[in-house]
Amino acid sequence: MSILKKIKQIIKNNNTAQNQIIIKEISKSTAKKKLNHTKDNKAKSTVENKNLEKRKTNKHTSKKTKTKHNKNNELKNINIEDKVIEFGNWDISEFQVEECKGMLRFHDFNLSPKLMKGIFECEYKYCTPIQQLILPESLKGKDVSGKAQTGTGKTAAFLITLFTRLMNNSISDDKKGTPRALIMAPTRELVIQIEKDARNIGKYCNLHIQSVFGGINYGKQKRQIENKNIDILVATPGRLLDFKEQDVLDLSAVEILVIDEADRMLDMGFIPDMKKIISAIPSKSKRQTMLFSATLNKDILRLASQWTKDPLSFEVESKEITSENIEQVAYIASDKEKFAIIYNIISQDILSRVIIFGNRRDEVARLTDMFKACGLSCGLLSGDVTQSKRIKTLEELRNGTIRILCATDVAARGIHVDGITHVFNYSLPDDPEDYVHRIGRTGRAGEKGVSVIFATEEDSYLIPKIEAYTKHKLNYINPEENLVIIPNDLNKILKQFKSSRTRRNATPFREKRVKSRKVVSNRRPIKRKK
Repeated sequence: MSILKKIKQIIKNNNTAQNQIIIKEISKSTAKKKLNHTKDNKAKSTVENKNLEKRKTNKHTSKKTKTKHNKNNELKNINIEDKVIEFGNWDISEFQVEECKGMLRFHDFNLSPKLMKGIFECEYKYCTPIQQLILPESLKGKDVSGKAQTGTGKTAAFLITLFTRLMNNSISDDKKGTPRALIMAPTRELVIQIEKDARNIGKYCNLHIQSVFGGINYGKQKRQIENKNIDILVATPGRLLDFKEQDVLDLSAVEILVIDEADRMLDMGFIPDMKKIISAIPSKSKRQTMLFSATLNKDILRLASQWTKDPLSFEVESKEITSENIEQVAYIASDKEKFAIIYNIISQDILSRVIIFGNRRDEVARLTDMFKACGLSCGLLSGDVTQSKRIKTLEELRNGTIRILCATDVAARGIHVDGITHVFNYSLPDDPEDYVHRIGRTGRAGEKGVSVIFATEEDSYLIPKIEAYTKHKLNYINPEENLVIIPNDLNKILKQFKSSRTRRNATPFREKRVKSRKVVSNRRPIKRKK
């Protein structure tokens, strides 16, 4: 009972006129207090509602700005706007290469000075064997099809052909979204690499280059195509077909078609898409076609006969499938010693650019975390990583921000990063061809490289297949003690890390529980007695 109510009862007991007046005044004052209290509550609730609305709008706007910022970052390193770079007073006399027997120079092809300056800045001097075969015929406008190893210089060969043709046959009336040259590649990574090489070689040619592939901002790519005169288009089949079906791209003016890694397009099921694309461009008698493949089987030869006209067929292959510049080493070790050997080789030899391949995504992710825990800068490349993050990681490897790249076979083909000194196979692939593509990331363009595998209990049965396929005997080494031992402070960190990783991935118990649930669900329900 409140104090006011007690006072009212006392006054009522002494029933006088003065006491009744006092009761009325008390009731009036309490009523006023109640009204003021309700008004204050209403005002507070309105203020709180307004604050909540503001918070919601701020969150919504912050999300929008974040998504815009992320989308802008996606295209930071690709589809750069074509800047006109002045040729300056450069003269061909600055690019002097001595004549050598059995070797062709780029000077011998009478190329444009603008193109020669780009070749000079790329530090190309003599033609590779594949370039010596292709360029004399392709520069005449003939079709080319054939087999070549990765890292043999085929990209530079078709780009030089392409730039020369477009510069010699200049057109004044260019329609937006109508490319004159089309380069088809099976993967996004290869498309990005070809575009980058094209911008380096053709830096002074004043030709507009555009790349088109999936996994990146669709709307921004569409706007770039609609508002841009395109000379050279580098694309994957899927995204190109999307733009073609929406009439964003017009392929009727294609003068030269390049199909890179045709064998992988066949494996990935892109041939039906490629047939649709080829039916939309001028016929093979009205265009020049260049087709490249790492392997030549019946299917590839049949496609080459359908898509090319009287092509020059070539096959550049050394006695060994792998490059002679790559030293292939096999350490006889246990599974527990693999990480220690890789860590000690990188830290002792102070390696600055290394790729480590694994078979599974979780395996590669675990290695990345372990190297970071040991204080080594490391990046991850797998199917779980978004396209924008892949591009950023590869750029960080190129500019030296990270020293190590842990990757699955996503990066085994089409990725060209200069200066990769070592390739480690933490786990061996089942297919020997994948091994060849993995180690092909090192020892490119005449440089020396080292490939390391581990002859463990799990992977040793795969080594005879690799040796038979590559026709190369591996150099087997028993690792020294200093390679197998990890410092104590790091060993403690790795033990803690491994224990947390195993707890997180301890799924066998979950699987048993799920199975037991299924068994229980299949049983008939038991009728309980009331």
